Amino acid sequence: MKMIKIEPLSLDAFKTYGTFAHMINPTDERIGDGEVEFYRDQLQLNVAPQNLLSYSCCRAEQRPLVLDGMECHKCYEVVLPLDNDMLLLVAPATPESTPPLEKVRGFFVPQGTAVSIKPGVWHGCPFSANEKVANILINLPERTYANDCHFVPIPEKEQLGIEL
Repeated sequence: MKMIKIEPLSLDAFKTYGTFAHMINPTDERIGDGEVEFYRDQLQLNVAPQNLLSYSCCRAEQRPLVLDGMECHKCYEVVLPLDNDMLLLVAPATPESTPPLEKVRGFFVPQGTAVSIKPGVWHGCPFSANEKVANILINLPERTYANDCHFVPIPEKEQLGIEL
């Protein structure tokens, strides 16, 4: 089985797939000093032509570190691990209807880091980075899971293992 090595999340390494912002202990530009500080516009999500953004919870329990399927959407998606670190596997957007498995990359996403995935970027379901459950906030236009989700199962002989 081909193995994908998990790498640290960095703006340069992730720029093909999207962007991210540390929502806990941010260091960005802020308004206010002291008791209340506001860190503005850390991450954007374009939901046009949709007007409604939905918040959903994805619970990732510990499971075998094997990528057995990927999906893509025509819209942006934001994932935010709330209470644990997670692993995220992505591949570039392509005109093909199947993910380019030879281009899959894996990233370690620290708890409290919001990741914005660009439209068309292939991504797998998130993995917990350890033995604990990871509760992950998902932001998508309303009902994307029902009307804009192209999921492709990966045949067993082509599945990718994940190396920490």
